[in-house]
Amino acid sequence: MSLLRHILRCNAHDPADYVPLYRGAVRVGLTRRDNAARLRAFPDVFAVADERVDLIAEGGFDALSEAVDAVLERLVVDGAVPKWRNEFFTVAPRWGAEPLFRVDRGAVPFFGVRGYGVHMNGFRRDGDSDGRLMLWIGRRAPDKKVAPNRLDNLVAGGIGNGHGVFETLVKEGGEEADLPPALVRRATPVGAVLYRMAVPEGLRDDVLFLYDIELPADVTPRNTDGEIAEFRLFPATDVLRLVRETEEFKFNVNLVIIDFALRHGLVGPDDPEYLDLVAGLRRPIG
Repeated sequence: MSLLRHILRCNAHDPADYVPLYRGAVRVGLTRRDNAARLRAFPDVFAVADERVDLIAEGGFDALSEAVDAVLERLVVDGAVPKWRNEFFTVAPRWGAEPLFRVDRGAVPFFGVRGYGVHMNGFRRDGDSDGRLMLWIGRRAPDKKVAPNRLDNLVAGGIGNGHGVFETLVKEGGEEADLPPALVRRATPVGAVLYRMAVPEGLRDDVLFLYDIELPADVTPRNTDGEIAEFRLFPATDVLRLVRETEEFKFNVNLVIIDFALRHGLVGPDDPEYLDLVAGLRRPIG
């Protein structure tokens, strides 16, 4: 089966269904038209036209955040936004720019603002098999809201307001895999993948920063926060086969595994999808 199908699925959306969300002259989101229409009820905070939405509330970061929170309180009561996660994401025009406001993670797709996360592949070389490449794979807990029981990377998590990429990696490494900070600091940044995907709440416009870490043979990951049911060590070729032939992995984890396979030579230029895979991981399609 096609590896490319995962990239296409993570980029499945019709651009005509969305209008840009602006703060001043900069676009900060892509809001689905029906969600934009709901914002007409809050004219002191949002100005809604046929082809754009403007965040017009006055003030700096704290004032804007409070204004958006007040809108979300109403939208949650109305059932337009899912129950809040009480975890906040920073909204900015681009990565590294001055943050404009923060928004509850549960409302990120409603506004179509960009979300950032970090994923880490944990691998080792099998000493009994001529250095065969092995990957640590987790299985998500059955009570997870998103993708319960699906397979996952060693470590993954969203980058919350006020937290950096590596700070998040260290935090998630301890919570999800019981990895000490000194060990996580050995991880190597290896790039990022991007995708833009229609979801029932609106649009996921995500960037995943990627890390690789080679774990010593005497380290066995152990979950401490209940989000991962178990970890297993697989030959990397078997992991790639699962990605190619099944839907066992969480939707965006497939992209992370494909990226790992490209970088480690498990998928090469002789594969007819090679160039489409390389390009598709680096830019949202559509």
